[in-house]
Amino acid sequence: MKNQFPHLRLRRLRDSANLRDLIRETELSINDFILPLFIKADLKEKIAVSSMPGVFQLGLHDLPDEISKIEQAGIKAVLLFGIPEKKDAQGSDSMHEHGIIAQAIKTIKKIAPNLLVIADTCFCEYTDHGHCGLIAEHNGKHYLDNDATLELLQAQALTQARAGADMIAPSGMIDGMVQAIRNCLDQNEFNHLPIMSYAAKYASSFYGPFREAAEGSPSFGDRKAYQMDPGNRFEALREVEQDVKEGADILMVKPAGAYLDVIADIKQQYPHIPLAAYQVSGEYAMIKAAAEKGWINEQAVALESLLAIKRAGANMIISYFSLDVARWLKAR
Repeated sequence: MKNQFPHLRLRRLRDSANLRDLIRETELSINDFILPLFIKADLKEKIAVSSMPGVFQLGLHDLPDEISKIEQAGIKAVLLFGIPEKKDAQGSDSMHEHGIIAQAIKTIKKIAPNLLVIADTCFCEYTDHGHCGLIAEHNGKHYLDNDATLELLQAQALTQARAGADMIAPSGMIDGMVQAIRNCLDQNEFNHLPIMSYAAKYASSFYGPFREAAEGSPSFGDRKAYQMDPGNRFEALREVEQDVKEGADILMVKPAGAYLDVIADIKQQYPHIPLAAYQVSGEYAMIKAAAEKGWINEQAVALESLLAIKRAGANMIISYFSLDVARWLKAR
């Protein structure tokens, strides 16, 4: 007999919590998560980031305890941002074998050789001007010198690789960055190292708290000339296509929550390429702030936001909630 009320079938499938679990299409796993860490040179004790409750700037001596906590939680990967003692126009510390990022990588690999260490490859944290590359001047105006920055990115990536990084993650949206880094790594016998490219990174207003944590705010201007316009959807596919041609092993969308359509577009266009999404500092801070006010349930909202990112098509999620998620999932 033909079912005259097909809507009842859907209601019946939702009646039982156990049945809902059986037919659930998307599920979060701790294996989906990458935890960002901020490592600061010559830091005597870790410093709380005021705009990101639960997030800290860490010194090298804080890493043993922090990495132990991360491993015990079951987190498989970390993304490192370095904050040097001294900054200059070229971001020299990031290219030096004794710089903070190189030291941090070496320290972590000694503590936890099996933990996947991803090195953010950019210059905003290391330069005194806070931009993502070398600044040049023409007719009294300052601009980011794209091609000169590529050479610096090669030097930075090579330093990170030699220190023991498991993955290189160029984040400046510099044209040609993937190809330049790939060529450099291959020529120096690091052809086994994958590249996770910030392929679609928007000039977003959601980055504010990160700039406190990484101490990387621009001292003049903004980054709109080399990061994407939030109004552009299809440009992301063009940017991604270029990075795929240049050899990117993993693609990334940043931010995540306001760009779920972009995540879905890229996954549909490139289903065979792993896709990461970065739930950025502003997204994290808003949930934390609203929860502190008692306006929302932090755990429920955070998990729902992360589930949406995965449902849109992300294979992995970079999130400051990673340690919390590990605890929440274990408690279920």
